Amino acid sequence: MEDVLEVYHRPHNPAYPVVCVDETSKQMIAETRVPITAKPGRVARHDYEYERNGTANLFMIFAPWKGGGMSK
Repeated sequence: MEDVLEVYHRPHNPAYPVVCVDETSKQMIAETRVPITAKPGRVARHDYEYERNGTANLFMIFAPWKGGGMSK
């Protein structure tokens, strides 16, 4: 772990950018009943029952020293 964290202490070098990658999978679901809409003093209500619509893989790639308000 210390070796990975050491990467963030290297000086910025455009030829060798620091790039972070993360991945997750999410289950896609659909409502099986129409939710009860919110009313004054009550929040909207959703049934716990759902229909499964497969899964999706999400990938994120981020270059922390490449702008976006961060500086090093």
